[in-house]
Amino acid sequence: MKILLVEDTQAVAEVIFDYFEGSKVQLDYAANGLLGLSLALQGDFDCIILDIMLPGLDGLSICQQLRESGNNTPIIMLTARDTNADMLKGLKQGADDYIVKPFDLELLEARMETVVRRSGNLGFQKQVSCGPLTIDVSRKQVWRSGQEIQLNPSTFKILAFMVEQHPNVATKQKIEELLWQDDLPDSDLLRKHIYQLRTKVDKPFEQELIITVPKVGYKLAVADEA
Repeated sequence: MKILLVEDTQAVAEVIFDYFEGSKVQLDYAANGLLGLSLALQGDFDCIILDIMLPGLDGLSICQQLRESGNNTPIIMLTARDTNADMLKGLKQGADDYIVKPFDLELLEARMETVVRRSGNLGFQKQVSCGPLTIDVSRKQVWRSGQEIQLNPSTFKILAFMVEQHPNVATKQKIEELLWQDDLPDSDLLRKHIYQLRTKVDKPFEQELIITVPKVGYKLAVADEA
């Protein structure tokens, strides 16, 4: 597993390098945001561990630029901030997970393995249509009524699963298992991912497609659009 660590605190970086020494994890390192962005765009990484507060270019801006460039490498935000507002801001820019300093190294490793594992495709055909939605599974692309929608790997996987389950309900339990398997996060990341998905898929359009089924999960209300 090839990991890019973008972290300006040398002590933190050294602890992470020491922990993974001798393992199958290959670490590349950047101590500032500009170098981190350059490496992320040039390299083929399985996961990026990205601090928010960085010299040169902050982690949120790096995350945003990577997603806008079409780079869907899973990103774990690593930061001392722990408010919901900060977490939501990171997810809005396309982050897949969030871990707060100080952190347990075994937990970080588990989160890395989880986001890498869940970044794979769902295994169904290359392109799927469901009402106004079209999904290209291999390229991780989504269109609604011909308009391309940029999703991060987690929200893409949720939407693809909802399409796969349509017209049935995609239960919260199944979505959580799909995203995190047995490594469920402490915070309510699923709700935040659904919010981000609705912002991308529904907000720019008149008709809502993503419907909440109380206490059960979510489903697609697919109908022809005018």
